[in-house]
Amino acid sequence: MFKFLTYNIHKGFNRYNRSFVLHKIREQLEAVTVDVVFLQEIHGQQLDHQAKVTGWPEEAQFEFLADQLLPHYAYGKNAIYDKGHHGNAILSKHSFEKWDNVNVSRFSWSSRSFLHGVIRRSEHGPPLHLICVHLEFVGFERNRQLKILSRYINEVIPHNEAVIVAGDFNDWSGRTGLRFEMQSGMREAFRQSLGEHAKTFPSNRPFLGLDRIYYRGVELIKCNCLSGHPWQKMSDHLPLYAEFSL
Repeated sequence: MFKFLTYNIHKGFNRYNRSFVLHKIREQLEAVTVDVVFLQEIHGQQLDHQAKVTGWPEEAQFEFLADQLLPHYAYGKNAIYDKGHHGNAILSKHSFEKWDNVNVSRFSWSSRSFLHGVIRRSEHGPPLHLICVHLEFVGFERNRQLKILSRYINEVIPHNEAVIVAGDFNDWSGRTGLRFEMQSGMREAFRQSLGEHAKTFPSNRPFLGLDRIYYRGVELIKCNCLSGHPWQKMSDHLPLYAEFSL
């Protein structure tokens, strides 16, 4: 059994950007006990915040979380600016056989990519492909990015190998996600289990299902949206949790 969690951490700040809550996020992630965490909006570097924000870690945010949580990590930059960069990260209990950050951006002012890593539970065990995404707000651009992702899954990943795709899809209506399922042959955990996508945004009164966990080649055991205290007082998104059998 494999346990997964996906979470847009809002760069370590609470939903109003008033408090730095990365330490609280780490405490809660430790308590959940998972094998893999997909993270979006996570800083690799932010020199202004490092100098001014109390409690800002000296290392990258994904290293800070991995230190107490999961020992192996991969990071892919999405946005790069003068004082730093942020993007997607995958933390894992198992080491990465390989990983790659695939750029799907068309505009310099809105950089997006998806992070693809491969792990194995044992040296000779089957590979498990992990893809962390954070897609564009604008519908037509989000559709284009999902077409690229679907083509990538179909052409790069062997059809007999397991895949988990998780992250912030920014799919307000759900229509883009349905097209992605048809194009990629994957299923969404909450839609399969509960009949609809989990409501994750905004965290205090969630009514939009922006975050997703898609899967192929594994069996869904259960899934859950982590809501209520203290999750609703941390990021502007709620995290999603799922268990799979390989």
